[in-house]
Amino acid sequence: MGAFVGLLLGLGLLLVLDARTSPAPAPVRARSTGVRRRLDAAGLGDLSTSRAVASCLGAGLAGASIMLVVSGSPTVALVFGSLAAWLPLGALGRRAAARRRSLVASWPDAVDDLASAVRAGMSLPDAVAALADRGPAPLRPSFARFAADHRVTGSFATCLDHLKADLADPVGDRVVEALRLARDVGGSELGRLLRTLSSVLREDARTRSELEARQGWAVNAARLAVAAPWATLAFLSLRPGALEAYDSAGGVLVLAVAGGTSALAYALMKRIGRLPGDERVLS
Repeated sequence: MGAFVGLLLGLGLLLVLDARTSPAPAPVRARSTGVRRRLDAAGLGDLSTSRAVASCLGAGLAGASIMLVVSGSPTVALVFGSLAAWLPLGALGRRAAARRRSLVASWPDAVDDLASAVRAGMSLPDAVAALADRGPAPLRPSFARFAADHRVTGSFATCLDHLKADLADPVGDRVVEALRLARDVGGSELGRLLRTLSSVLREDARTRSELEARQGWAVNAARLAVAAPWATLAFLSLRPGALEAYDSAGGVLVLAVAGGTSALAYALMKRIGRLPGDERVLS
């Protein structure tokens, strides 16, 4: 008996020593970079940030090369190369905005489908998985991945986490957390909760659509005002020798001041004209 107790004591001390001397596991890094957020919001979560950065560098190099051939001015080529390097990020932003509008318009119908399925007696996981076939088209791929994931793992909570990361949408976060709460707590008020959520989402989408329509003309006019000087510079580059002055120190200073002013004006325009958006506080 004493030998057995001694063996257990020695094994316990060995485990404690191993726990103290083993290196701590590396923390999981949150995907919180600006490029990563843009990719997720645009529905390109499978695309790595390195490829996005490489696309920006490639676009910048191509733009600079073309302008160097056209204008013969290295300074002007560098300016337009910098503008071209921003184009992939701008395309990501436009894709993310279009996807966000599509999702906002699709969620009320998706929630209505969920409420109808629950009222018909389907279980909550089956009702969510069924949206892969009868839900709104923009949401079907994400719910199809949820259905496949749930068939493999059988864990509703884990599959909801994957669905939320796949959607990368503030409204989707609210819907997913409502489903999680309904699954954990239970109760007979899920149908009423979903119908109320659907009406709220539909009213929010209608109001935001009206505001964006009224705001669009002002934002487009401001963008045109920012782009006009650089379009003029691009047309001037078509005349041989017209841009030689920009290769001097004074020309570089003029372009630097103009670039900074344009960037500041564009940032102010975006900030003043930006509508308040939903933040992913439940991500």
